[in-house]
Formats: sequence, structure tokens, C-alpha cells
Amino acid sequence: MATFINGDRSVGMTWEMIFTALIMLIVLGALAGNRIPAEVTMMGAMVAVLVAGIISPEQALAGFANPGLMTVAALYVVAAALRDTGAIFWVAHKLLGQPRTLAGSHLRMILPTSLLSAFLNNTTVVAMMIPAVQEWSQRLKLPVSQLLLPLSYAAILGGTCTLIGTSTNLVVDGFMQNHGMAGFHIFDVTWVGLPLLLAGSVFLLLFARHLLPVRDGLMEQLEHAREYHVEMLIPEGSPLHNKTIQEAGLRNLRYGYLTDIERGDILHTAVGPETQLQAGDKLSFIGAPECARELQRINGLLPAYGGTHKLRLNHHQRCLVEVVLSPEFPGINKTVKQSRFRSLYQAAILSISRGGNRMPGKVGDIVLRAGDTLLLETGQSFVDQYRYRRDFMLVSPLRDSTPPDFGKAPLATAILIAMVGVNVVGLLSVLEVVMIAAGLLLMTRCVTVNRARMNVSVNLPVLVVIGAAFALGTALEESGVAAWIVNVMLGDSIQSPWLALLIVYLITALFTELITNNAAAVLVFPIALGVAEQLGVSPLPYIVAVMFAASASFMTPLGYQTNLMVMGPGGYRFTDYLRIGFPMALVAMAVTTTLIPFIFPF
Repeated sequence: MATFINGDRSVGMTWEMIFTALIMLIVLGALAGNRIPAEVTMMGAMVAVLVAGIISPEQALAGFANPGLMTVAALYVVAAALRDTGAIFWVAHKLLGQPRTLAGSHLRMILPTSLLSAFLNNTTVVAMMIPAVQEWSQRLKLPVSQLLLPLSYAAILGGTCTLIGTSTNLVVDGFMQNHGMAGFHIFDVTWVGLPLLLAGSVFLLLFARHLLPVRDGLMEQLEHAREYHVEMLIPEGSPLHNKTIQEAGLRNLRYGYLTDIERGDILHTAVGPETQLQAGDKLSFIGAPECARELQRINGLLPAYGGTHKLRLNHHQRCLVEVVLSPEFPGINKTVKQSRFRSLYQAAILSISRGGNRMPGKVGDIVLRAGDTLLLETGQSFVDQYRYRRDFMLVSPLRDSTPPDFGKAPLATAILIAMVGVNVVGLLSVLEVVMIAAGLLLMTRCVTVNRARMNVSVNLPVLVVIGAAFALGTALEESGVAAWIVNVMLGDSIQSPWLALLIVYLITALFTELITNNAAAVLVFPIALGVAEQLGVSPLPYIVAVMFAASASFMTPLGYQTNLMVMGPGGYRFTDYLRIGFPMALVAMAVTTTLIPFIFPF
């Protein structure tokens, strides 16, 4: 085994060093090429260094039991509960407000996005905010390309403000604990993260409009989609009672529009944004299939006819499904009511489309024809049960269409606040607190076991990358490659701890733009420790530099998942990221490398 720092630079490289360095180069190339899944690349590298004897089986598997990795997994459960209860939609709606200008949109967007990202998974926050931002672009008549990339950047900046704000921070904290160092408390990094957030926000407010392109995104056009007529009811006790259409968030839906309101025996058409809603109102909407999913996420609306509340299904069991009736469907040439569709199939018909055009009138009175496309609200078992039945030519579930259970939103929010509060006091470790919060959310049915498992499964590739990256980082240390890189980096000329800090930051930032942020952090971590040891200074400033440089990915869509998420909806090109991301990266580097030595002295 090579020593960590070898002062004799004349010593040649061993076969272990050559082999490990070659594996690392292959990993960097594969991750940068983005043709092979990151989890496959990292697992392959882990197996290679294990079989070669560079690391032991215990070292290879240690990353999968790391506290940082387990904390990330538990936070996915917390995020799933906040999404399923609608708490995250409620917070966004309250904090976003109704901005009227581009600068106002940027300002109102940065606050809630960064706040949520400080305590939740960035990917979840950005996925939830994208529809709201697209709605802004329609209402303000602004290109969506002026809004979505700042959304991703705000999520990245907010995530750096706390230990649990990004998986990168938790991974680095876990590596510290593996090396016998005390981990960080939840707000230890806030002293650097908050000034970075403020500086980045000022930069976006001043320059984003000039550096971002004016380009249409890839939003679906309603005229090319199957069009439905959906009717929703405002029940007694609804929070939408006495609110205007604008205040209720019904003025500019992404996938549809409000056509009229039926109040008693009076039909109100061409309703304006200041029209007040009343309990008992029946609202008619026209739009694409996703319009029904969009309406489900507005607290206070229920399907007007035959909703699934009559099917005795819990919220977590409900979803939206499109079916196309076959000629063998038993209800052909009968009305919906005569076909007893709800009783036979345990599904409620929300709307019917024929030849791509909506069918007007009351759903129960429409005569069914072969080829009709029905939008159903039903149980999740419907797809498996009827996918191969001859009643339907096609059975297609709408992705992520389970309606939020708004009744449990206050409880889920309270558990999140309690989780943060206990973290602040420091009574328990971060892992213990997050595990308890996830357990409480499961016990109180804010999220079901199946939904929690599904959320973790969706993010399983990220967890695999993190666990395998730990093994590769250990191999860099054990083989002596990390020590060799430190010697090459520093040589005899660099004696300044601050200059060495800058070099560590730049290397981490470069790796982050080319590969995943977590893999970059784990690969550079042993190098950062070696730099501190060779200079005889505290490793903390170098560790913090790795945390921030691995998160501050602005120049490419590959370095951070949220950057990739907004690429399609925003219609961005690779050069767009460079144009605004390069100066943004310079701002981040200047702020962090200046503040770190003062907060975490050498």
C-alpha cells in the first residue's frame, strides 16, 4: 500500500497507481460522454479496483452504508411526502405571488426556490416549479428561456446554504466521518452559502435578462393535443370560496383554460380574472389531458361528475388514465349512465374526446362510440387489470397524476419544520433526525410505503453513483494516486494555502462540469486532504471548497441534474449555459474562496 504523501518525487509509479489512474480516466471519459448510465460506469469502476485488489470488499461496500448516503435516501422520502400532501405546491403558490415584470419574476422566483432547496432535494423543487414558471411566461408574454435557467441556478445556490440542501454536502460530510473527523452541523456552511446565494441572486437580477436568449421553449401546444372538456366543482368549505379567478390560480393554466362558470341556474361565460368564486360553482375547462392533472393540484377543486370519492379509493391509490374504446366494448351505442361504466370498471369518466375533439355536454348523457378516448380517474391497479382486455384498444396512464392529499399538508409541513428545528438545536445527528422525520411521515400516512419506495427507486441511480464513488475515492488513496496528484499540483513552488485552495476549487469545478457533482466531490476529496497534509494546515477549508465547487455547476447542462431538466422546456443550447454560466461560476469562485479562509481558518 502506498503512503498518503510520498515526499520522494523520484519514486516511480507502481502498477496499482497506473491501474487506478487508468480506471479514473476511463470513468471521467464515460461520464463526460454521457452515453453509458452513470451508475453503470461507477459500479464497473468499483468492481475493477476491487478485483484488482486495490481495495478490500469491506472498503468497496463501505460507501453504501455511509451516513451521508443514507441521509440522502431518507430525504427522498421526506420530499415524496411533501409532494403527495401538496405542501410543496401550497408553499410555492403562496411565495410566488403574481409578479408583473421580468425582474419581479426573477426576484419572486429566487426566494421560494432557494428556500425550498435549502431543505429539500433540488430536483424535486425544480420539477415542481417548472410549471409555475411556464405559466408566468404565458401571462407576462415573456420567453420561457428568460426564466428557467435562473430557476435552476437559484435551486443550486439555495442548496449550498445548509448541510442537507444538496446531496453533495451530505456525501462530503459522510467522507469526513469515515476519516475520523467530526461532521458538520446543519448551518455550519451557511456562513459561506448565504453570501454566495446573495451574490448569485444579485448577478441574476442584474445580468440574466441580457445574457439569456429570447427563444421559445418546447411546451406542448394545445391545438395539437387531444382536447377534453373537464368540469370541476367548488365544494362547501373549499378554500377557493370568495377568491377571484386570478387569486385561485385559474387564470393562466398551462394545459387548458376556464371557459365558463355555472352558478345555480345561471351560466356565466367570458368570465374575467376578478370574478369571485362561490361554493357550489361548477367550472368548465377545455384543454389537453394534462389539464385534469393540473386541476387536481389546486386545493379546493373536485371533479363535478362521478369523482373517485365514490369509488372508495385513497388519495395515494388514485391516478389519471386514458383509454380508447374498442368495438368490443360492451357499452358501445349506450350513454355513459346506461353503460354503468363506474360500477363495472371502478373508474370515473372525467371527459370524452372523439376524433381529437372534445365532447360537450354532461358526461353521463354522451353516447359512447368505438374509438372514443376517455379520460378516467381510477385506481392504480386499473392499468394492469385492463391493459390486455379486449374492451379497450389502448390503456395509457398519465405520468405523476396522483392528486395531492391537501388535508395532510399542514402535518407534513410541521414535521419538516420540526426536523429542521431539531437539527438546529443539535440534539441528534443529521441522519437520526431525517430518519425520524421520514418514519413519522410514513406512520401518519403523509406518504405511503409504496410511494416512498417508488420515490427512492426513481432516485436509486443517484444513490448507486454516490455509494460506488466512495469506493473509487478510497482506491485513489490506497493506490497512492491521490498523493501523486498532490505532488504534481503543488510541486515545490506553491507554498500559499490560499493559492492551493484556489487550485482545489478549480479542479473540483472542472470535474463537476464534466461529470456528476457527487462523483466529482468524492474523487477530489482525498486530493484535498493530501494538499492540507503536505502544507501542514487544517483540512477543513479545502473540504468546504470541494463542497461548494462540486455544487456550483453553471456552465454545462451535464454537471447538475436541474440544469439538464430545464434544457428542453427552456429551449436552451449548450452555448446558452456557457454565456451566463461562466461569469456566474467566476462570481461563485470569488465569493467562496474569499470567505472560506475567514470562516474555516487554515
